[in-house]
Amino acid sequence: MSRVCQITGKRPQVGNNVSHANNKTKRKFYPNLQKKRFYIPEEDAWVTLKVSTSAIRTINKNGITAVLKKARANGNTLV
Repeated sequence: MSRVCQITGKRPQVGNNVSHANNKTKRKFYPNLQKKRFYIPEEDAWVTLKVSTSAIRTINKNGITAVLKKARANGNTLV
């Protein structure tokens, strides 16, 4: 599975390593992804999602049902 958050859609960004001599080489910045299980009481089911830590904070704040509803409305097919 690719390194993409299933809620926010965050994916790796590309940048440069810059040395002391100002040499630049390509590198990637990976999102902080965690595999996490969430309980959805309306469906009486557990769902395992690969989410970024910022998405976990959003889920804690707004609730898993509201976040999943918004992600599906935005056309996120991973959820």
